[in-house]
Amino acid sequence: MEYLGYRGLVAERLSRLGVGVGDRLRIIRDGRVFEGVLMPREALYGDKPYIVIKLDNGYNIGVRYTGREEIVVVGRRGEKRVKPPEIAQNPKLPHVTLLSTGGTIVSKIDYETGAVKPALSVPELIEWIPEIADIVYLDAREIISVFSEDITPKHWELISREIYREMKNGVNGVVVAHGTDMMAYSAAAIAFAIRNKPVPIVFVGSQRSSDRPSTDSAFNLKAALLTAAQAPFAESVIVMHGETGDTYALAHRGVKARKMHTSRRDAFQSINDKPLAIIYPDRREINVINKIIEHRSKDKEPILENRFDDRVAIVKAYPGFQPEIIDLLVDKGFHGIVLEGSGLGHVTNRAIDSIKRAVEEGVPVVMTSQCLFGRTDLYVYSTGRRLLAAGVIPGSDMLPETAYVKLSWILGSKTRDLREVAKLMTTNIVGEINPRITVSLYPRWPL
Repeated sequence: MEYLGYRGLVAERLSRLGVGVGDRLRIIRDGRVFEGVLMPREALYGDKPYIVIKLDNGYNIGVRYTGREEIVVVGRRGEKRVKPPEIAQNPKLPHVTLLSTGGTIVSKIDYETGAVKPALSVPELIEWIPEIADIVYLDAREIISVFSEDITPKHWELISREIYREMKNGVNGVVVAHGTDMMAYSAAAIAFAIRNKPVPIVFVGSQRSSDRPSTDSAFNLKAALLTAAQAPFAESVIVMHGETGDTYALAHRGVKARKMHTSRRDAFQSINDKPLAIIYPDRREINVINKIIEHRSKDKEPILENRFDDRVAIVKAYPGFQPEIIDLLVDKGFHGIVLEGSGLGHVTNRAIDSIKRAVEEGVPVVMTSQCLFGRTDLYVYSTGRRLLAAGVIPGSDMLPETAYVKLSWILGSKTRDLREVAKLMTTNIVGEINPRITVSLYPRWPL
């Protein structure tokens, strides 16, 4: 039998007890007592003999069940549920819209079930983080709900339309809740898709869900809302933890940011650039530490140029690279290729004929470096000079993902003429190219 996702002996025992998800159980096993809220099982793991409960500290544990353990129901779901008092919003505060695309940043614990659920309504968000009501007058809605890894260029077009609509309605800032894995791509895409921005566009995510004691959700969201409401710049930025503690956040330009760690709270870093600002949410303070490219001004009229070509690919150079990969992309009708070359921007000489053929057939090929820090220079070595002669476009100090987004945007919104593509790719449009790199590797920013 199956019960709440559990199977076998565990399912039979829980069924006899008549318990439901969110009921509070006490499990006594070998003299040890475990108490917490019953959680459902994923079907994939349901046949394993463990009962999953959420402890009071927020962590989930699995308690092995052999049939000899004592299980006591000590509370039913929803008992003594107290509705929190409503907190009124102040319409005199800056008006900010939170647009959700998915991810854990706008989720919170449901203490009736022990599960993490979306918290998209404004009352829920203010209940969860009361300080919000002192920072902004908030509106919030979900525009899509997808995993970060499932984001496509078509989603960028939708997200940019919704942001543009909010700007036309006169908001003081827009926050986009987004999964962290592909957030840098989306932040870069919106930087290009909306020109002449009047207010900040702030992407924010969470490395650790709100049911964990070390969650970064509330801190990041407060920092993002403060940035959207008060920052003097009007750029597409990522705002996340600046260090592992809860002292400050950093605002990174979307076109210069990369997620550098799988799980740390301060996973994002500005590459070949300084962060745009340091944000202290608890002090309601924003310190700009870099040159502002786009300034906040309600008098500016935003321009929407949000078509992206989804037939663009990134290809990484590696020892033994096969030139037919380039040929295959051309034969399959791809419109653009970004290469992650080695060092100053190299791929094997064996691939140069295939690259030349791609360019001759109207497919722009852009060279970036997988080193990340520094810039490409195709004049230093003979391989680079051959690549230039074959028609490769140098990507300067752009991140490979930024070059991918920019090429997709140029081909979708601007032109497919190779000369014009090359001209635009080598032009600094929204801060994606830093003409002078003075940032050291892994810098530590002052508090």
